[in-house]
Amino acid sequence: MGRSRYTIVDPKLPHFVTCTVLHWIPVFTRPATVAIVLDSLRHLMQQGLTVYAFVILENHLHLVVQSEQLDHDMVRFKSYTAKRLIRYLSENHVSRILEQLAFYKKAHKGDRAYQFWQEGYHPEWLQNDEMMRQKVSYIHENPVKRGYVDLPEHWRYSSARNYAGQPSLLEVCTRW
Repeated sequence: MGRSRYTIVDPKLPHFVTCTVLHWIPVFTRPATVAIVLDSLRHLMQQGLTVYAFVILENHLHLVVQSEQLDHDMVRFKSYTAKRLIRYLSENHVSRILEQLAFYKKAHKGDRAYQFWQEGYHPEWLQNDEMMRQKVSYIHENPVKRGYVDLPEHWRYSSARNYAGQPSLLEVCTRW
């Protein structure tokens, strides 16, 4: 088997991960959908997940995380959020997005009506402080590069506020 740069080298070490909504569908445009993601992260943090940085954009999110069982935590995160987000979309009659999640669902996902997340989360091991700084900066600059805000800390769905000493929607570990 070939080596992939997208493997969890050691779950006890920080990794940069990306979760993308299927077909890049913009789901995180409502505070309620973002709250589902944040609530899931809070729950996992109570169980040992450490979050160093995050950003949630309209169709994907980036995290710098570590835990004793990072692979297991990522599976739990994606499974829980997918179920809750699909339930939210159903209860709120967001049929257009649900239709897209059904249409773009992979054929081998026959056990469900919808697929929410693209497969995988592309973990990249952050081997040193320089790599950590680069990924944290990339995460925080993402909304700025997209033209959504002028300064990273203006994006409310990001840990840039934590690093700027401001209140944030999710308390992260800023010491690494």
